[in-house]
Amino acid sequence: MAHGVLIALGGLFMLPIFWMVSTSLKADEALFSEHIVWIPTRLAWENYAEALNTFPFWLYLRNTLVIALLSVVGTLLSCLPPAYAFARMRWRGRNFWFWMMLSTLMLPPQVTLLPVFLLFRSLGWVDTFLPLVVPAFLGNAFLIFLLRQFFLSFPQEMLDSAYLDGCSDWAILWRMVVPLAKPAIATVALFSFVWAWTDFMGPLIYLNDSSKFTLAVGLQYFLGRHGEQWNLLMAAGLVVTAPLVVLFLVAQRAFVRGITLTGLKG
Repeated sequence: MAHGVLIALGGLFMLPIFWMVSTSLKADEALFSEHIVWIPTRLAWENYAEALNTFPFWLYLRNTLVIALLSVVGTLLSCLPPAYAFARMRWRGRNFWFWMMLSTLMLPPQVTLLPVFLLFRSLGWVDTFLPLVVPAFLGNAFLIFLLRQFFLSFPQEMLDSAYLDGCSDWAILWRMVVPLAKPAIATVALFSFVWAWTDFMGPLIYLNDSSKFTLAVGLQYFLGRHGEQWNLLMAAGLVVTAPLVVLFLVAQRAFVRGITLTGLKG
């Protein structure tokens, strides 16, 4: 019974995806039909090639990959050390600063949008990738929290034995903790990549040169110029979404394990 309900709900949530696929394969004359047609009589596969040739897809793909990959690197480098410090190192005021960090999650990004933009403009970073990449190197409170929860599940005896062997906290982090924390690291990397890949507001605000646009902004401009060609828009949208689906399927086991294990201890 429970499995049947879950399958039904899953099918319900997949209906928009099915409709996107169906629309992307329809010819122009079949778009506005009197009846709902899920499977077109003729599958217009050429819509995908035409959609990708309508706007500079490969250029936007390169820009998006550069921003996303740099964001992943910056996120891991900036979140692993503080997460370990909050979880395993004993220092005065640790809990206070941890809760101070978590309190920043209650601040909506819209509140800091204008002052952050003015800051980046004063630095001369507008119309560059720096405003989209540099913040990833400054830490993320939510991801630090996830990693901290995972690090708390490590037995203290293992770390104490490393201390007795003369290892520093830095060595323990990179030689012991990081190799054992691959599920959590994969989860954090996946979150960071998806956020950077789907980010629309950041590139829209900071990028003015069309040669630097990302896929999210490119799709918006595609909609503005070809809004009546829904089959091409759905085809382009599916191509942009496909890498995220493939990435999740590849990293699904590590992602689910990482999410599960990060909630073991509080």
